[in-house]
Amino acid sequence: MTETEKTECAALPADIAALTFEEAMGELEKLVRQLEDGRAKLDEAIGAYERGALLRRHCDAKLREAEARIEKIAMGDDGSVAAVPF
Repeated sequence: MTETEKTECAALPADIAALTFEEAMGELEKLVRQLEDGRAKLDEAIGAYERGALLRRHCDAKLREAEARIEKIAMGDDGSVAAVPF
């Protein structure tokens, strides 16, 4: 994990930082539906928007982390196969 990713995770509330990517996306989608519905009071909508921004940041960090771990299979000139960073 890079220093930027560590800083971003540290700035997140503990309940959000503990979520998996799928859990965070699910909650984010739920918040978006609630905001699109337009029935929330102003303070509730602002709170939902702020939480959604934190969830999005968490998801972005999780995606960057996954991208850093992905490897691709490369074939060498001699026909050998190796896994190299993507």
